[in-house]
Amino acid sequence: MRYKAKSVNFGIIYGQGAFGLAENLGIPRAEAKEIIDNYKKQFPNIQKYMDDTINFCKENGYVETLMGRKRWLKDINSANFTVRGFAERNAINSPIQGTAADMIKLAMIKIHKEFATHKFKSKMLLQVHDELVFDAHKDELEIIKPVILNCMQTALALPNSVPTDAEIGEGKNWLEAH
Repeated sequence: MRYKAKSVNFGIIYGQGAFGLAENLGIPRAEAKEIIDNYKKQFPNIQKYMDDTINFCKENGYVETLMGRKRWLKDINSANFTVRGFAERNAINSPIQGTAADMIKLAMIKIHKEFATHKFKSKMLLQVHDELVFDAHKDELEIIKPVILNCMQTALALPNSVPTDAEIGEGKNWLEAH
C-alpha cells in the first residue's frame, strides 16, 4: 500500500501519465486516469505548481531550488514533444529534488559543527539520498539523537512555515536501523 501511495504521489508530481502509472501499479489505464484526476482535484495546488514551474522555465530557461541553485533546461521550448516533455518533467522535479539535496547538505554541515562543538566521539559516516548514517558510540546515543533531529529539522526553513520532519532509527547496521 505504501509503495502504491508513493508511486501515485511521486508519479503525478513528476509528470507520469495514466499509461505510466497503470504500468507501474499493474492496474487498468482507466483506473490510473481516475486516480490521477481525483488526486489533482483533491490537491489543486499541485497542478498549479506544475503549470507555474513549467511556465517559469519556458520564459527563463531554468528553474531553481529554494537556495537559488539553477537548473538550465535548454529543451524546454523544443518543438519535439518527447524532448520538451522530458524537459518539463525535469523542470517540475529539479526544484523539489534540488532543494532536498540542499537541505541534507545544510543539515550535514550543522551536524558536523555541533559534533565538533560537543567533541562527540560519534561520527557521521554516510549520506544516502535523504538519510544520514552515523557510527554512534553507545554512551552518546541518547545525547546525539536530539542534536541530529534538530539540525535536520532546522537545516532550511521552508516557505509558509511548512514543518520539516525527520526520524531516527538505530541498529547495529543500516538495514537494522530501518
